[in-house]
Amino acid sequence: MGLDVGTRTIGVALCDSQWTIATPADLIRRAKFSADLDKLRGIARDQRVAGIVVGLPLNLDGSDSPRTQSIRAFARNLAPLGLPILLWDERWSTQAVTRTLIDADASRARRAELVDKMAAAYILQGAIDGLAMGGLVTP
Repeated sequence: MGLDVGTRTIGVALCDSQWTIATPADLIRRAKFSADLDKLRGIARDQRVAGIVVGLPLNLDGSDSPRTQSIRAFARNLAPLGLPILLWDERWSTQAVTRTLIDADASRARRAELVDKMAAAYILQGAIDGLAMGGLVTP
């Protein structure tokens, strides 16, 4: 399961059992963390999730920012799910997805509806591809 964690929403993406393609799945409107965790737990259970990839918003130079620290804390707080968690560089995910949606002539309202879960898929696909290239994922 891939996550693009924002201050108001969490974009969720899932991949196939062969770890080849990520697809946008859901958009969670943020509430209290316990409610967010319950929603993520339900998705993980229903979809038989084996691990979580969380987008890490590094600065352009690769350094941490206050937002990066917030995402690291969010990822640590996912421990009750009992799943492995991988933090993945997401510096360009939202921009890449937004460009794709603009190129597809999606309205501003449609882009707002799709961008977070598509960014989650972009993050998850990057992790799948990166791990496969390193020989760490074998279908």
